[in-house]
Amino acid sequence: MTVAVLAMAYGTPSSPDDVLSFYTDVRRGRPPSAEQLADLERRYLAIGGISPLRERTEAQIAGLQRALDARAPGTFATFYGSKHSTPKIEQQIATIASQGYRELVGLVLAPHYSALSVGEYIERASDAAKAHDIASIFIERWGTDETFIELLAERLGEAIEKIAMQSTNFEVVFSAHSLPARILEFDDPYPDELAETAGLVAHTLGLKHYRTGWQSAGRTPDPWLGPDLLVLFEQLQGERFDGVVVCPAGFTSDHLEVLYDLDIEASNRARDLGMAFVRTRSLNDDAKMADLLAVRIIAAENMLHRSDRPK
Repeated sequence: MTVAVLAMAYGTPSSPDDVLSFYTDVRRGRPPSAEQLADLERRYLAIGGISPLRERTEAQIAGLQRALDARAPGTFATFYGSKHSTPKIEQQIATIASQGYRELVGLVLAPHYSALSVGEYIERASDAAKAHDIASIFIERWGTDETFIELLAERLGEAIEKIAMQSTNFEVVFSAHSLPARILEFDDPYPDELAETAGLVAHTLGLKHYRTGWQSAGRTPDPWLGPDLLVLFEQLQGERFDGVVVCPAGFTSDHLEVLYDLDIEASNRARDLGMAFVRTRSLNDDAKMADLLAVRIIAAENMLHRSDRPK
């Protein structure tokens, strides 16, 4: 192997005992209040005690390695770096350096770029790579990749067939994780990228109307991107829709924001409003997604050998 690949994700507690330290890290070193901690523990308990995100991410990493081996045998070694749990981004780059790698391709297992999300991962990884004298390049976004659009369209088509048996007038909503609304002050591309993904999927399926919405906003006093899904559901009911399909296009795997925020909280809100609810299947470790990322990784690695490569 000659090139290291660092696949990055948000991270999750490994066990209920790790929830406090994880939540403290998410809050940038500020421990949560007893009420905040209890609320997070309650949500984990509702989906079985802990999030399956670690298992899902490990499966994605293994699938990515298989795809890279198929396209470029003996060239790439894949590592996982987490933003908020072990192994963290900096720890993995130290490991990569200790194993003698001098080139790194990095990406986040999320399709849309924001300076406050993917940008932070890349900044941390880039700084760590420079500290170890590793040449690096990063894939910032892949939400318009043709294969990604096809995968979402396939799943959305399934969901539409399902809800059509329960609803005579339903709406499709594409969602992503909300971010602080201050990103709009510096023309962050995140909302536009979600809208572009939604438009491409809708075009593929010939949808005449659809919407975008935001979910899983942080529990802070600052305003977050809207409309929030739960508010949007009320608006849809007021417009006499009797069903809603949610395509969480900003996420790639089953985890708390899907299994609780959608399957429990959003589903219950829709039911209380008298609306049918269906959400699309997550991509998880779909081999086609792994392959589209492998193609982009190989292309990025080729850029490292060009004279105008990023410094």
